[in-house]
Amino acid sequence: MNKAFGRSMDRIDRLAQFGFVVVTLGNRGGHPSRSKWYHNYGYGNLRDYGLADKKAVIEQLAQRYSYLDINRVGIHGHSGGGFMSTAAMLVYPDFFKVAVSSAGNHENNIYNRWWSEKHHGVREQISDKGDTSFLYAIEKNSELAKNLKGHLMLSHGDIDNNVHPANTMRMANALIKANKRFDLVLLPGQRHGYGDMTEYFFWLMGDYFSKWLLGDFSQTVDITEMNKEIQQTGNKR
Repeated sequence: MNKAFGRSMDRIDRLAQFGFVVVTLGNRGGHPSRSKWYHNYGYGNLRDYGLADKKAVIEQLAQRYSYLDINRVGIHGHSGGGFMSTAAMLVYPDFFKVAVSSAGNHENNIYNRWWSEKHHGVREQISDKGDTSFLYAIEKNSELAKNLKGHLMLSHGDIDNNVHPANTMRMANALIKANKRFDLVLLPGQRHGYGDMTEYFFWLMGDYFSKWLLGDFSQTVDITEMNKEIQQTGNKR
């Protein structure tokens, strides 16, 4: 039984050094090695299935540890996590206050169907005449744009070869039509993993959470931490 999970580009440790309590959990619907029931938990509910577990865990931790502020909860995710972190802001707008969502497949009808069919499931429907059809539809984040209450940063690489940038553009379009304020960052020349702009994006994310969760607006136009690293190592990235 696989009960292990890893870190993503050391962001967890580094975000904690900003002063945040960073929580990672394996929600139901995760690794298929656990069991078929566990992996199938999210079938038919791909947008929302993991959010209830995340919310419940944070609520339980806040009850146990008084230093956790349940009124200042942020969430970050990349790719499918970008899809889910934006969904968190729209499905639970009174709980999640800030999200940084990168390269999210916000509209799975224009994403790779093999991925979403596998994890969302395809429902078989038999008509009164005995005809069989297969129903496949995943809720779109753009459908809930009107629910946004907190601070949301969307980002995408403009030549993403996995999740097409149109996913984020459509999400942005829906937010604009709903008269919502949000932030949008396009990373030029970057594919799905952000390549040589990964470090730059990390500091944008850290700044965003610092502003809207810690109330720290002290950042200057220069990312001084990156400039110091260049001076110390001689490397531009």
